[in-house]
Amino acid sequence: MEANELGRSALKRQAIMEAATSAFMSKGYSGTSMDDIAKLAAVSKQTVYKHFSDKEKLFAEIVLATTDRIDGMVDLVAHIPADADTLEENLIHLARQFLGALTQPQVLQLRRLVIANADAFPALGANWYEQGFERVLATLAATFQRLADHGLLRCDEPDLAANHFSGLLLWTPVNKAMFHGSPQHTEAELDHYAVVGVRTFLAAYRRPARTHRTRSTLEGAV
Repeated sequence: MEANELGRSALKRQAIMEAATSAFMSKGYSGTSMDDIAKLAAVSKQTVYKHFSDKEKLFAEIVLATTDRIDGMVDLVAHIPADADTLEENLIHLARQFLGALTQPQVLQLRRLVIANADAFPALGANWYEQGFERVLATLAATFQRLADHGLLRCDEPDLAANHFSGLLLWTPVNKAMFHGSPQHTEAELDHYAVVGVRTFLAAYRRPARTHRTRSTLEGAV
């Protein structure tokens, strides 16, 4: 196949992916047909089937393609400096990015769509979670362990700490969106959730700064 034909094929595939995403988001999986997707993509149904053998495979590819977007978040989490003086500031910055990324309307719509079809496609739901959010949690746990090793956090169970951190941030805005059908928060509220969530987390997990010598040191000096 010549380069220009490959280019046209790639453009059609992208158009189909975008059309399918729009259709699934608005009509749900069961309410969307391959005819709907073909019309939205301005291609023939044969072309849709040429690129994707059936609706289930198209749905799976759309869902799993979104996990690539989490790479930036994983990178951000992994590079939190082990600096006691800026720990709160760095975690608040991370929390705000975390909230911004995971409360985008399309992300929330996709989350709802995956959950709604988890019974029909349990493996897809599990893969989406494992390749996306679970990767962030794993990196967050490793980062908290690193910060604990540097004496900044008390973190006997880093995996649980990562879940506590994310729960403090996401519980309110995500649950509201899930039950209302759309985001209910303002940017100012996300800022507030980030600050309060981090301060609550640090109240539980921050290791107190040593401002005096330990008992053993004092006894040794006598």
